[in-house]
Amino acid sequence: MLSMIGLIGGLALLIYLTMRGMNLLIVGPISALFVAVFSGMPLFPQLVEEGAANFVGNYMSGFSGFVTAWYMMFLLGAIFGKVMEDSGAADSVSEFIVDKLGMKFAVLAIVAACAVLTYGGVSLFVVAFSVYPMALSLFRQANLPRRFIPAALAFGSVTFTMTSAGSPEIQNWIPIQFLDTSPVAGWEVSAIVAVFMMIFGYWWLKRMITKAVAKGEKFEARKTDPMMEKRELPHPLMGLIPLVVVLVISFIFHDSLKQSALIIALLGGVVSAYLLNRKYFKNFWEALSEGTMGALIAIGNTAAVVGFGGVAKAVPAFQTAVDAMTNIPGSPLIGAAIAVSVIAGMTGSASGGQAIALPLLAPHYMDMGVNPEALHRVAAISSGALDSLPHNGYVVTTVRAICGESHQDAYNPVAAVTVIVPLIGVAIAIVLFSLGLGI
Repeated sequence: MLSMIGLIGGLALLIYLTMRGMNLLIVGPISALFVAVFSGMPLFPQLVEEGAANFVGNYMSGFSGFVTAWYMMFLLGAIFGKVMEDSGAADSVSEFIVDKLGMKFAVLAIVAACAVLTYGGVSLFVVAFSVYPMALSLFRQANLPRRFIPAALAFGSVTFTMTSAGSPEIQNWIPIQFLDTSPVAGWEVSAIVAVFMMIFGYWWLKRMITKAVAKGEKFEARKTDPMMEKRELPHPLMGLIPLVVVLVISFIFHDSLKQSALIIALLGGVVSAYLLNRKYFKNFWEALSEGTMGALIAIGNTAAVVGFGGVAKAVPAFQTAVDAMTNIPGSPLIGAAIAVSVIAGMTGSASGGQAIALPLLAPHYMDMGVNPEALHRVAAISSGALDSLPHNGYVVTTVRAICGESHQDAYNPVAAVTVIVPLIGVAIAIVLFSLGLGI
């Protein structure tokens, strides 16, 4: 009982401290310590036999293990994003989409710009930073309440693109190493679910904005609002080609290199972006430096919550919870979806949740004869649901740091399109796989 109190209390503390604005690198260890103390876990390796569970050892094993496995992907992903940003290629693609769709479809233009960049392999954080100035300009011209900008950015970035078949985002690649699948696993079901999330999520977002406008809400300018910099941009095609390069290379080398194909793909994206747009760079080497620092921050924040999960999964309450979830009556995919989603929610990270859940769940379900492609897609989609709770690093950064909003004003719309919509999407995926589609 005390262990369960510690597990639930640690998660609550993680969410509370994050919403208070504390750094995840501090919040992660503090929350994990809460879990360890309530479960009677020894604090230091020196107090236990070699290999036995302890707070420092388990936390750092989770932290360092995630960094070891994914640092190169985070590094090249962040550098690719900054190269696309510094050269103006990301802005060029975004502006092209906005110009073609027009002011009448301002919200759709923002969502589409985020979706194209995300599916092309640009880091989620870079997409948010890149598209925000245009989103602000469109919301100002359309006189729409600005508190919905985070929801528009998040919906286009972390829902139907992040976890869909073929996406170069790591949330779609982590299951490969545990299930021996491909990035297009379960593509038939994935396509149906992605279309559903795209249409239903956009309808819901527009409906929320329309209701807010009907109640008298409007755009309110601030002195701190950034102005879009007027500069010469490359042709939109020169911005799209590097995105296509990432996708094509990742598919060509997947069979031989598995998840490491993403390293070559992102490197190819960086090289092609430089060669095609080199005359438009403000400062190429500074972009590399900023990308490197961004990668360290992003992987550090994610590893901090994976470290929390490393402690959480070593306490008795965690195994009790996993046993309960994996023995839910009905399709094994239901238990897998719940387990991955809950653990992603506990860690506040889709990638972190998968990294903790799949080593435990994959052997269990594979032994039961569950189709690996179905499990891959269900795990990917479900990881992108409860991960978007208030303490998620992307949510905190987008709502507070980029958009300058409060959780109180902006989080409900974000939760609607990034938590509820993916939850419905994974339910549809389970039903379709259970009917035999894509298997």
